[in-house]
Parts: sequence; C-alpha cells; structure tokens
Amino acid sequence: MHPGKRTVVLGVTGSIAAYKACELVRLFVKNGDDVHVVMTDHAKEFVTPLTFCTLSRNPVAHDLFAAKEEWQPGHISLAEAADVVVVAPATANILAKMAQGIADDLLSSILLATRAPVLVAPAMNTGMYENAATQANFATLKSRGVAFVEPASGELACGTTGVGRLADPSAIFAAAAELGVRG
Repeated sequence: MHPGKRTVVLGVTGSIAAYKACELVRLFVKNGDDVHVVMTDHAKEFVTPLTFCTLSRNPVAHDLFAAKEEWQPGHISLAEAADVVVVAPATANILAKMAQGIADDLLSSILLATRAPVLVAPAMNTGMYENAATQANFATLKSRGVAFVEPASGELACGTTGVGRLADPSAIFAAAAELGVRG
C-alpha cells in the first residue's frame, strides 16, 4: 500500500441508492485506494457484483461461507485488512444489526470483527429514518464511535419528499478521507 492510500472495505446494502455506491468506488479507486466491496444479498437486487468488481478491480464478497483459497475466513481477513470500513448506502436493517451486534451475514460479521474506523451513510424512507428505533440505533452507534454522513433531504425513490436520501458520494468520500489511516 502506498503512503496515504488505504484498504477500503465498502459495504453496500439493499437500498435503491446502491447505484450511487458505484460512484463512491470510482472516487476511491481514482484516489489510489484498494477497494473491496461487500454486498448484502438485498444489495444484489439493485446492482450486480460484476459492476462493483469491474469498478473496484477486486472480487466482490457477499457470501459468509464462500470457499476461500486462504486459510483465514473472509470476514476476518477483510475486517483485519481494512483501514476504513464504509457502509453506503446503509439501510435501517444494517444499522439495527450493528447496534445489536448481530452478525448473520458477511457484512455484519465484518462490522462486528473490524477494529478499523467505521463510516456509515444512511439511506432510507423518511418514516424509517425518523422511527424511534432507528434514532436509538443511531445514538447507540455514535456513542460507540461510529462516524456518520447524515442523509440529505429531498425527493425519495418512494415518491415522497423528506430526509433519507443518501449523501452525495463526494461527501462520503471526503468524510472517509478524514478518518485517519491506522498504524
């Protein structure tokens, strides 16, 4: 790894905003970062792994039990290799898993195992965003040191207007750049 360049693990979850993560990958790669995309099963309904593989120039991880050619389980190797873990878009579901310590898929397992800084960029319907459970999960995660790029307000994919739009990829990239490289 070059000085100042990082290993970025980018978690993509099942939101219509998953397509915006493609631009985020492009920004990291342009910066010289080594990007490893981890997709949830629901994310694969919106964008294909092939898209992220092509943009990141790395295989896309999505299966907790995929056979590895190395001895170390994938979630542990990615968790340890990461200089920063970014989850964008982050659904209410992944935020709840993170707050409760649930590790039932590859991404949530990486999030539980990593010691790298974690940056989350939520994207969801306004009702879900404003729900008391979601707000409590935000507070819990912030108290544990998880960094956030707050969602924007505007027209949402569901046809309503309100808070919940994924922040601009350039803002997420800038926030990730502020999280120092370990070491």
